[in-house]
Amino acid sequence: MAKKVMYRGTGRRKSSVARVMLTPGTGKFVINGRTFDVYIPSAATRLDVEQPLTKTDNLRTFDIIVNVYGGGISGQAGAIRHGITRALLEVNKDYRPVLKAAGLITRDPRVKERKKPGLRKARRAPQFSKR
Repeated sequence: MAKKVMYRGTGRRKSSVARVMLTPGTGKFVINGRTFDVYIPSAATRLDVEQPLTKTDNLRTFDIIVNVYGGGISGQAGAIRHGITRALLEVNKDYRPVLKAAGLITRDPRVKERKKPGLRKARRAPQFSKR
């Protein structure tokens, strides 16, 4: 049986969705047509995104192409990380215990709570004045 050339993973976080494609290569990282460093300027956020690759020793093994939309930079970074994790599980099932121990497989279910009628935000009530 022939090996797959491209591994795909879909990651989600808050309202962001990332479609990640891993191909064997030299470590090129492109997000929405821009380089990784340009798209995610924060070094801490970049380390967070690269976490599944460093845990599995694949930092310079794959070329990564990402299409991401929705939300802000932080949510998109979380979605990219989740997508990379899912794609790595497609590459090799033996990565599962390492990624599971790091808490990378589980999707973060936290999303913004909806606004309720009579309130200013989801839970913020108007200021009360007795007089």
